[in-house]
Amino acid sequence: MIVAVTGGKGGVGKSTVALNLAAELDAVVVDGDLSTADLPRGTGPDLHDVLAGRVDPMEALEEFWNMQLLPCGRTIEGARAVDLQAFEPVVRRLDRAAGSVVVDCPAGLARDVGVEISSADVAVLVTNTSKAALADAARTHELAVDLGTPVGAVVLNETDESTYKQIRTDLTQQFNAPVTYIPARSDIRAAQEAWVPVRDAAPESPVRERFEALGDRLRDCRHRLQRRSRR
Repeated sequence: MIVAVTGGKGGVGKSTVALNLAAELDAVVVDGDLSTADLPRGTGPDLHDVLAGRVDPMEALEEFWNMQLLPCGRTIEGARAVDLQAFEPVVRRLDRAAGSVVVDCPAGLARDVGVEISSADVAVLVTNTSKAALADAARTHELAVDLGTPVGAVVLNETDESTYKQIRTDLTQQFNAPVTYIPARSDIRAAQEAWVPVRDAAPESPVRERFEALGDRLRDCRHRLQRRSRR
């Protein structure tokens, strides 16, 4: 199963959600932001090299905590050299090898975002409660629908439980997907600053439970996809 973590607006926590979701799913996490990568740098070849045909994707994987990371380069030259048509074959190969792939998509609605969403089996929308973020999430949802990629969950990041309960029903209807929330807490901020999954940095944190529940939701999506493929 390939999961595209997306949402439209930058700065809402897509990379944090992608990293922690990959940890819960024991998935390969791919930094799909070809121009402004946010996940940790690698020490060898990266996604730019893979999409330019210079390196086999399996050779670019790096061990990162208890998962594997396909990092992305930081150069304009590297971004310009990529072949976006190679993206789906690359993540499909990683999926066959690892069982699950989580793609940290870039912000916006440019062509690379569309390619990454269309390459996925399911999308996870990440937003906060600001009007701008929710509007961008709605546009990203429309893009996913147009591309035929179902939205498996909507994540309200850095949101308190009271606000979540007030808007959950409306957002569930708007996005036609279950809505969850990640509270703003010091332990997740510390884990984010160190790029450590919450399950490793603060295993007793209630935030860990939120990411576990999100992982369970995506496992349900994977089981449904597997049943459909057998028909």
